[in-house]
Amino acid sequence: MRISTNMMFESGSTRLSEMQSSLAKVQDQISTGRRILTPADDPVAAAQALVVSQSKSANEQFAINRQNAAASLSLEESVLQSVTSLLQDVKTLVVQAGNPALDGKQRQFIATELAGIRDEMLSLANSRDGAGNYLFSGFQTNVQPFAQTATGAQYNGDQGQRMAQVGSARKMPVSDTGAAIFESAKTGNGTFVTGANPANTGTGVASTGSIANAAALTGNNYSVTFTTVPGSAPTYAVVNTTTGATLSAATPYVSGETITFDGIQFDIKGSPANGDQFTVRPSGNQSVFTSMTELVNLLNAPVNSPADQARLSMGLAAANNNAGNALDNVLTVRASVGIRLKEMETLDSQGEDVGLQYAQQLEELQGLDYTKAITELSKQKIMLEAAQQSFVKTSNLSLFNFL
Repeated sequence: MRISTNMMFESGSTRLSEMQSSLAKVQDQISTGRRILTPADDPVAAAQALVVSQSKSANEQFAINRQNAAASLSLEESVLQSVTSLLQDVKTLVVQAGNPALDGKQRQFIATELAGIRDEMLSLANSRDGAGNYLFSGFQTNVQPFAQTATGAQYNGDQGQRMAQVGSARKMPVSDTGAAIFESAKTGNGTFVTGANPANTGTGVASTGSIANAAALTGNNYSVTFTTVPGSAPTYAVVNTTTGATLSAATPYVSGETITFDGIQFDIKGSPANGDQFTVRPSGNQSVFTSMTELVNLLNAPVNSPADQARLSMGLAAANNNAGNALDNVLTVRASVGIRLKEMETLDSQGEDVGLQYAQQLEELQGLDYTKAITELSKQKIMLEAAQQSFVKTSNLSLFNFL
């Protein structure tokens, strides 16, 4: 076999290139800290590393989602804390307005202060986040949730609750609607509401009442009508206005004595006039802005007679009840927000642990044994240097040297 000079140079050059490539690969492994630079280095481990890397990226995205969700919930909690303080102020002012020593002018001062609180609460209900989105308008984040009206405020948002994927198997609400916060407070005692006919002329005042027997409740409407005949004790009749049935007729009236029927109990104090009527109806949801507007109107109304004083007393009792129910509703939402924030902290801790596990798995699959790599680097260098020196000597050999 004839070995030409060209073949010898090509063979030597190819071998040196291979060795330089091997040396460069080891250098790249050391610089990156990774054993697998291409899938060809270890196809099985490369495939497993790809799966783990995707899971790790998803876990990191969940962490970002949780961060954004926590910021949104924290902002909502801050707004609701302010709403809570305002509702507590409302209850204080309602109690203050019930002081019999106050005159009409002083009650109007309180009404003015309450109107300011109502406007401030409306502003809080229309709060925005840092991106300019409304907090409490449901899915319609670009729509102002509340618009003031003569009777309170109108809700223009929807019932949507925005969700965020905060874990592989957990979607969490990151918002609450204005309807749920400001329009879901129950009236009365939460089961039924007592009221007085605006045409009453006596001094009777009905209490809020309570449940005597939950199993006997019907959810119907009732009326309690008084009959007062000179020379006779006043009596009252209870009628189920939903069915038209008379539950009791000509029952003697004693101020402060409990009136009980169909699982309902309450009392009426004072001296109702002939024909005065009180009503009982099931509790419903009422906007806090409607309740406050009614309260402002009540305090601005003149009190010129004992009947007016009775209406004021009963109206203030209802307003205090409504404010308390609205406060309880806001506190319930705040508790829900707090629970979600607490869960977010737990998910963050779990996410960090999972992230460490993914990082450890990737290190096991792709990580480089530096001792072994450095030894291999030294070996490759020595081999390359030896090959280069041999090639130099071999390339200088020629038959002409022996002539």
